[in-house]
Amino acid sequence: MEVGNTTRVTVFVLQGLSNNPQIQAVLFVTFLVVYLLTLTGNLLMLLVIRTDSHLHTPMYFFLSHLSFLDAFYSSVIVPKLLENLLSKWKTISFLECFTQISLVIFSGATEACLLSVMAYDRYQAVCHPLSYVVTMNKKICIGLVGASWAIGMGTGLLNTILLAQQHFCGPNLIRSFACEFPPVLLLACSDPYMNVASILTTMVVLGLGTLVLLLGSYTHIIMTALGINSASGQNKIFSTCSSHFLVVTIFYGSGVFRYMTPASGSALEQVLSVQYSVVTPLLNPLIYSLKNQEVKAALRRMLARKPRLTF
Repeated sequence: MEVGNTTRVTVFVLQGLSNNPQIQAVLFVTFLVVYLLTLTGNLLMLLVIRTDSHLHTPMYFFLSHLSFLDAFYSSVIVPKLLENLLSKWKTISFLECFTQISLVIFSGATEACLLSVMAYDRYQAVCHPLSYVVTMNKKICIGLVGASWAIGMGTGLLNTILLAQQHFCGPNLIRSFACEFPPVLLLACSDPYMNVASILTTMVVLGLGTLVLLLGSYTHIIMTALGINSASGQNKIFSTCSSHFLVVTIFYGSGVFRYMTPASGSALEQVLSVQYSVVTPLLNPLIYSLKNQEVKAALRRMLARKPRLTF
């Protein structure tokens, strides 16, 4: 659309993962299976936590929100990816693109907060077991989750609104399979100083802040575990925390490599984006179900429960 002598982009084109029809067909089937497994795994985790009274604890309350967030995040990215794998023209409207950017930032920021809250919960349970019930009461847990969602929403809206103020005059090719902040910012024709400052501030304050809380919590947990003479006690602590620590490592590891490297549209960048956006939401429920004895026991109880027929 032209206004005077100025051209303004109203539609973006996604580069996608491949232009080969055969590869696109394979990718479509692969991502569809991964998406269905992601939804099934995370929704099953929600169902197990909700129906099993043994899991009505702060740790699983936070895990239920993480599972919902993973299913939500996957639904923000994968359906459009599947649509584009079947489409000749991989276009996305301005509004749809910026909505996706906002939801991606919101999901990432909220998950970072939730993971740090879960680490703090484990710190209280391991290092202060006698006051744990009082410290992590229902009101506190709801407040921590509410703050995580609120911070995520505020972060997503702020960065997206600032990005939408940019002038996009062309080209309109996004070198990615989804609308993400770095590749879209590269298309801006006006000075991106405010956007760069905003996203860097977000990453330093939110990313570094939650990482410090995570590292501090796990440092105290490890020191407490090493101070226990009982080998069974140490094993119990490490087995309880290992699932969460693995999820944290995958989340921060893939996130740092994805967003701390310059956007270029390279094959490595695409792989990191797929791993961060598509694979990670699938891994989380698998990690918690395979490595957590309480979740496995709850799954067995749910499967062994006989269905009741009502007439």
